[in-house]
Amino acid sequence: MPAADTTQLRRRMAELFEWKANPETGSQYFNLFAWWREPEVVAGVGSLLAEPFRAASPNIVVGPSASGHLTGVLTAVSLGVGFCPVRKDPAPSFDSDPWVKVTSPPDYKDRHLELGLPKGLIRAGDRVLAVDDLIDTGGQLLAMQRLVEETGATWVGASVLIDNLRESRPRRQLGLRSVFHVRDL
Repeated sequence: MPAADTTQLRRRMAELFEWKANPETGSQYFNLFAWWREPEVVAGVGSLLAEPFRAASPNIVVGPSASGHLTGVLTAVSLGVGFCPVRKDPAPSFDSDPWVKVTSPPDYKDRHLELGLPKGLIRAGDRVLAVDDLIDTGGQLLAMQRLVEETGATWVGASVLIDNLRESRPRRQLGLRSVFHVRDL
């Protein structure tokens, strides 16, 4: 994606971004659904997330359930590589395949989630890029980093649409890059 298109896409995404308030608690949250409605955003998000990591040559992209699956597939398509979905709180499925599982540090709701994927989807020698829509505490991405390490693969970094971290330690540990920092929206 040319730099002019990237600048225009980022500008459009910033225009569409909005905060919402929970009427019961008054707490604010990000509403990203408007982004997914716009064809130019869907067409360009994968490239925005992939760009900082092209030179690292990932050969697989991972993303957690929900928005990480969407952003992960778009990023994988942009890089021309495969995608591996990471499930949150994976339940036994109809197959008997073994799973690799880890428990996350506390997330933004102070929950410890179990993350997992079937063994063999990520292999030793793979170069893995993790993507998600936003990072708040870093708990899920830190757990995915451990998951990748347990498979023997190499973690090349993490790319998110919105960085809402309050500490810089997880940013460095994850090799994090973001399209936006929350203060820019």
